[in-house]
Amino acid sequence: MPEVPSSAALLAALEDARAAEREGDPARALRQYEHALQLASRGGADPGTIADILRWIGTVRRTREELELAAEGYHASLAVAEATEDDARRAAALNCLGVLDQFAGALPSAEQHYTRARILAEAAGDDPLVAMLDQNLATLANIRGDVQNALESYGNALRRLLLLDRADAAASVLNNMGMAHIDLQQWQEATRCFDSAYETADRVRDSALLAVIDLNRAELHLRQGQLVAAREACDRGFETYGRIGSDAGRGESLKLYGCIARQAHKPYLANSHFDAALELARRSGDPLLEAEIETERAILFLEEQENQEALRSLNRAHRLFGELQARRELFDLDRRLDALEHTYLEVVQSWGASIEAKDEYTAGHCERVADYACMLATALGYDGRDLTWFRMGGFLHDVGKTAVPAEVLNKPGKLTDDEWGLMKSHTTVGYEIVSELNFPWDIAPLVRSHHERWDGRGYPDGLAGEAIPITARILCVADVYDALTTARSYRGALSHEEAIGIMQRDAGSAFDPELFELFHGLIEARRRGSPAPPIHGARRPRAATIAAA
Repeated sequence: MPEVPSSAALLAALEDARAAEREGDPARALRQYEHALQLASRGGADPGTIADILRWIGTVRRTREELELAAEGYHASLAVAEATEDDARRAAALNCLGVLDQFAGALPSAEQHYTRARILAEAAGDDPLVAMLDQNLATLANIRGDVQNALESYGNALRRLLLLDRADAAASVLNNMGMAHIDLQQWQEATRCFDSAYETADRVRDSALLAVIDLNRAELHLRQGQLVAAREACDRGFETYGRIGSDAGRGESLKLYGCIARQAHKPYLANSHFDAALELARRSGDPLLEAEIETERAILFLEEQENQEALRSLNRAHRLFGELQARRELFDLDRRLDALEHTYLEVVQSWGASIEAKDEYTAGHCERVADYACMLATALGYDGRDLTWFRMGGFLHDVGKTAVPAEVLNKPGKLTDDEWGLMKSHTTVGYEIVSELNFPWDIAPLVRSHHERWDGRGYPDGLAGEAIPITARILCVADVYDALTTARSYRGALSHEEAIGIMQRDAGSAFDPELFELFHGLIEARRRGSPAPPIHGARRPRAATIAAA
């Protein structure tokens, strides 16, 4: 840390402020730093000392989640350093602004600040800050999914810091390396990193970093199924964040408590923890944490076969991720959404299976219809997430059959008028169900209108021609083909050739004729060995923690 004037009062205020930070008392630290700033300003301290104090005030503000005030402190520090052409302190302020951007999810801006700061720090010969900036740039690489390169950069930063005898900063790098090893499922390496980081952070009495490491250890134990150890680590982190007064930290702790309880098959307790975590995430203004909690809760609902509740949680998570995307705040948003939509597929597949469980003749129907519909939608230009949502609509198109009695679904003979009315109601019942769930993609038309006919003699609304939503027209072709080629209560399965013959006769009356012709060509190509379209989805890497000068 740079030298300060010899004024006893100023020196005492700064020493007490730093001690308060180490002890996890940000309120006291802030009071002492602000007192030190008054003393330095009145006593004519050199501009470098004033720039340092302004930066330290900003960092305490960030710890207290007072982000606008933190930014003011950092910008004030930068202005003083700019005025005196002090490259080292300009770099330090820019690094802190980068940390603030990364904390808020504004990763492009964070990278610009880190890169500019590194150039200045190297020019000024500030090796500790160069190492810290290498670490922060490595963290961005980790967020993007480039974990191996991130580990290499972390290693370079760690070696530089150890040569400089900067144990405090080395502890932060070791923590980040541990998180990267978790992403690679390298449990022993992650354990060694966290143990070393914890030992060092404990020695320098860095309470905030100890809390971060404890939660990361909890996740490591959870991933290995070590629930008791996960709970103990989470307890320590929660207690520390309580002392620091970080709602976001306590919310992250409660999210992990929920995951631990879920893995211990205690669903009521898990849901209670997720509820408490959501309240803290909202109070601290952390939409990313809120979205992650909703995603974890959706997995709980999925395990409990509460599919509608799972989808409600996923829809809320998707809305929150979408708001972050609108603010252009996350490099790794696509990975987060891919992972989220992979969970969506698990839920709708589970729900589709529960729908088919009532009908002994339709096992696998929803999955096959979804597959055929996606094949046709791909040929029409649907791709990416639109195609993923189309697949989900295919899985849920018959969700309204949950309201149709099993004896009607499985009746071998002709249905009565009342029974036929019940059967047709599955389109409107299903429409009501999916409309209430507020999906981020409009699945409702597929569910409501997949039994409409091109000639207007379908149900429930008697729509005709292009008045039928294109998505429902696509699904109708897929649905009828699968219905004809599988056994039903009232007849056996038809061959492919027989089904296509019937559909050719009905093209232009039951189906959109152009869509049928396209489907016919695609299904023939598939029968000759063409691959089915892939299901999109991938796990996102989790961002590691960050460090500031």
